Formats: sequence, C-alpha cells, structure tokens
Amino acid sequence: MPDMLGTGLSGLRAMQRALDTTAHNISNVSTDGYSRQRVDFTTRTPQSFGGNWVGNGVDAAAVRRVYDQYVSQQARQSGGNLARLEAFSTQAARLDDMLGDTSNGIGASLQSFTDALNEVSSTPSSVPARQVLLSQGQALVERLKNYDSRLREMDADVNTRISGEARDISQLATDIAKLNENISSATAGTGQPPNDLLDQRDKLIDQLSSKIGVSVVAEGDSTLNIFVGNGQPLVLGNTASQLTTAPDAIDPERLTLALKTPAGTVDLTRAVSGGTVGGLVDYRREMLDPARNDLGRITLAVANQMNNQHREGMDLNGNLGGDFFNVGNVGTTDALANTGSAQLTVTRTSIGALTSNDYVLLNTGAGYTLRNKETGAPVAFTGTGTVADPILFDGLSLVVGAGSNSGDQYVIHPTRDVITGLSVAITDPSRIAAAAPIRAAAATTNAGTGKISTGEVIDATNANLLTTTNIVFTSASTYSVNGGPNVAYTAGSDINVNGWRVQISGAPATGDSFSVRNNAGAVGDNRNAFALADALKAGVLDNGTTSVASAVERLTSDVGLATRSAQNSRDAAQSVNESDVAARDAISGVNLDEEAANMLRFQQAYQANAQIISIAGQMFDTLLAAVRG
Repeated sequence: MPDMLGTGLSGLRAMQRALDTTAHNISNVSTDGYSRQRVDFTTRTPQSFGGNWVGNGVDAAAVRRVYDQYVSQQARQSGGNLARLEAFSTQAARLDDMLGDTSNGIGASLQSFTDALNEVSSTPSSVPARQVLLSQGQALVERLKNYDSRLREMDADVNTRISGEARDISQLATDIAKLNENISSATAGTGQPPNDLLDQRDKLIDQLSSKIGVSVVAEGDSTLNIFVGNGQPLVLGNTASQLTTAPDAIDPERLTLALKTPAGTVDLTRAVSGGTVGGLVDYRREMLDPARNDLGRITLAVANQMNNQHREGMDLNGNLGGDFFNVGNVGTTDALANTGSAQLTVTRTSIGALTSNDYVLLNTGAGYTLRNKETGAPVAFTGTGTVADPILFDGLSLVVGAGSNSGDQYVIHPTRDVITGLSVAITDPSRIAAAAPIRAAAATTNAGTGKISTGEVIDATNANLLTTTNIVFTSASTYSVNGGPNVAYTAGSDINVNGWRVQISGAPATGDSFSVRNNAGAVGDNRNAFALADALKAGVLDNGTTSVASAVERLTSDVGLATRSAQNSRDAAQSVNESDVAARDAISGVNLDEEAANMLRFQQAYQANAQIISIAGQMFDTLLAAVRG
C-alpha cells in the first residue's frame, strides 16, 4: 500500500544518489577525459488504492555519462590528423633548416667552388689559385657528405621514432583490451554502464588515434573493437595484437611498421594513415627520400660536368686531365625472400636521363618486370639483362648476374649512394687541367685571309689527340689533312680530326697551311678553366634542361614550400581540433556553475524529502496516540 514514508524514503535515496553524482562531477572537473555524469530518475510503479492510482515515489534508475558519440569521434579524428601534421611539419622543418641555410647551404658551397674556378681561369699559372680550387672542391665534398650524413641520421631517427610508437601502441592496445574485459564484466554484473571505466577506455582510444589512424567498431553493448591499416584487427574484445617494426621485405635497410599475427608479421606501412606514425611515414616518403635522391642527383651532375670537361684539358705538366671528382656507384639491395645468388651490375649511362626515383626489378621466371618503388607504376625498359643485352631505362644500364631465381626482387637506388663515394680525385694543384690540350695556328707565310679557331676537344680518349696535324689548302676551295685526299672547303664548317674540332673561315689562298698541335708548356692557357666554369652553368639534368644551380634552387624551394604547406595545414588542423574539442567539452565537460545549481537543487529536494519523512512520523505518532487514548 502506498504511504508517505515510503515515498519520502525513495526520494531521499534518489536525491542522495544525485548529490553523490554531482560531488563526483565536481571532484573530476580537472580530470582529463572525464565525462560528466547525471542520474536518470524514473517514477516508481504506482499502486491502486481506493479506486485510484497512487504513486510510490522515485527511483534513481541509472547513472549515465553525458556523452555524444558522434561529437567525440569528430574530436578523435581531428586530433589524429593534427598529430599527423605536427609530426610531418616538425620533421620537415628540420630538413628545411638544413637545406635552406643561405650561408652554409649547397648554393653557397657551389658558389665558392665556382669563384675558385674563375680565379684559376684568371691566373691559370698561379699555383696558389689552383690550391684554393682544390680546397674549395674538398670543402664542397665535406659539405655534401655532411648533408648526406644528416639525411641518413634523419632516416634513422624516423626508424627509431616508429619503433617507439609501435611499443606505445602495443601497450595502449593491451590496456584497452583489459578495459574491454572489465567493462563487459561490470556491465554483465550490474546491468549498468561503468562510466568511469568507459571514460578511461575512450581516453586510451584518443591517445591511440593520436599515434595511428584507427577504426572503432562496437560489439554488443560494452565492447569496442579497434582496427588499423586496411582493417587489420588491433583489439578484438579482450584480446590485443602487438605492433612491431621489421626490415622492409624488399629494402631491408628500411624499417616498416608491422602487425604481429599467428601467421607472421603483416606490413602496415603503406596502409597507415593519421597519427604520429602516419606523419612520420608520409614525411619519409614525400620529403626525406626524394631529398636524398635529389641531392645525390645534383652531386652527380656537378661531378659529371667537372669530370667530362676536366678530361678535355691539359695540366701544368703537359698531361691530359683526368677525373676531378670520384663518386659512389649505383646502390642495389636484395629482397629478404630472395632464393638466388645473383648480383646486379648497374652503371649510369646518361646523367640527364636520371630521375629521383628508386626502382624494383622482379624476376618473373619468364623475364623481368621493373616498377617505381614508391608508386608501383611500371617502368618501360629494353633488354634482357645479359651482358650482351643489358636492361636499359632512365639513364641506367643493368646486368643481372648468374643465379637469379623466379620471384627474386632487387631494389635499385641510382643516386642515393653517390655522396658516400664522393671525393676530390686529385691532390696536386699542378694536375688541374686549366689549359686546352691543343693549339691551332696559321702559318705566318699564308697569303690568304683565312683564320682558324682555337679548337675544341670532342674526344679526349683519341690516341692521336696530341699528334701534330697540318691542314694545307691545295686550292682556294680544297684542302688536305696531313697530305690526305682533298676535301671541299666551306668557310666556318667543322673540321673534325683526331678527337678535336676546328673551323677555318675567310678566304685561304692556295698553299696556305694551318696546324693543330700539342699545347704542352702553355701554362698561361685558361681555355679549359673557362670551359669548366661554363660547364657548371649548362643544362645537364632533366635531359639537358636543368643546370646544377637551377636544380639546387628547385630542391631548396620544393622543401621550403612543402614545409610551409605542412605548417599551414597543421595550424588549420589545430583550429579544427580545438573547435571539435570545445564542442565535445560543451556536452561532456563539467561546468561548475551548473553543478553548483544542481547541488543546491538536489540539496533542497533532499531536505524536502526528509521533511516528508518527518511529517509521516508525526502522523504515525498522532495515530498511535489517538488509538491509545
């Protein structure tokens, strides 16, 4: 039967629960990840009395979080994107600071080297000027080696950071799986959600999403499953998988992020998006690797231009010039799963055709396929890979040695290892080939108006390059070379002999002669020094359309623009995340003013229910007194 005492007691208990919940909210006002809680009140089942339905009071049916799943998910996703961009922009800024240094950067070092070349061209007989050129060449080598070393350190740092993140992710997954178990048990035991445990789990998932992109899928009323990559399970119920790092299957020098499974590890690197790991992987793929390859390509261009032209000159000792720089070879790596023993021999055939890409060669059993390592796009080539018929592509010639089996894969790094083997090839300043190896002259007895150019070398390897050659006009319109057959004369046309080229202009007379001979002893000749300086200005990369200076400017500019873009995207993502967090906190955060008002309201309700109980007691006492009377 309904009565005031029972009704008052129900209200007293309900208000006590509400006051306890409000106190809990206030106590956790500064707790990160806490969602404010509220009591759900429900009317107790009424009873029929005297032909009417009379109420029995109130029950505190449940204590629930004030929580919006959609808004919380938005904040989690924007937080993961912010973490990705923060990691990307932080690493990008390090690369930009290194390459963009105007006082000690590549451009400054190249300019100092060019200035030293110009000084030699001004004073070709000066040994001190030649020594300065060697010193500047060595300084350029040291600068490039320093860059290469720092880029390798950055790559190693990315590997270290990914390893650390893998350990943290694995621990978070384990903790989330344990909370899944505890939440499931608590929910099954009481039928009510354990709010504080739910908050703890949400906080851990937020931390997890800041490290790696995740998909969260609810199972039943209490368990959350978490997937990463392309749907690989990280947490299933109370079971957590572990993340680790492993050598790349086709490029063992590179660490990849992998998921441990009973069948082995699954590479997640290409499927990772979001979070710090996603930012690190994106930075390595989009900025670090291209910068390393571009720096090697620029170094090759400098060495190629210097070496080609230096070989066409003559030093102070009367010897032809050799290479000015030594460079590293093309790098190759065997895939871990290779069963064969073949070795690749890769040579560079055209600096202008080289790209900044790395490649993967696959033995299909019926032949070979070639693809871009990063994009996976097929690369066109010719040849079968034998010595007689090498595989030719993008400025490279590739020969596969004996012992390659079907399924074997090889990674080709055309430019990455260039700087490793970089050095100045000469140490004696007298061996700098500043002079041209040949000199051309007209006989003093010539009667005509013919003039001969200074000459240029077109093949420094020709055995007869320095052999004296006489050009004699047998008539006004014909000439012979060293007494050979007559050749028709056209003013200004090329005369190519013994690896050199000259032009004769004007109107030579019959009997006029011109000679091309060894230039030994011409210590004041600066023709090849000028040509060396001009060679560094000429187009050499991108099939002869890009000079070294332009390539350096493009590299630093691209890195700078990518860094600015990443920083701008990070700032925008931060604003979005702050807005999402504010929206979540507006729903789930504790507002002290609201809690104070609730405290006062529940306190007054508690006192009112206590008064009901007091009145019920007084009524009962009055009734007893009346009966006794």
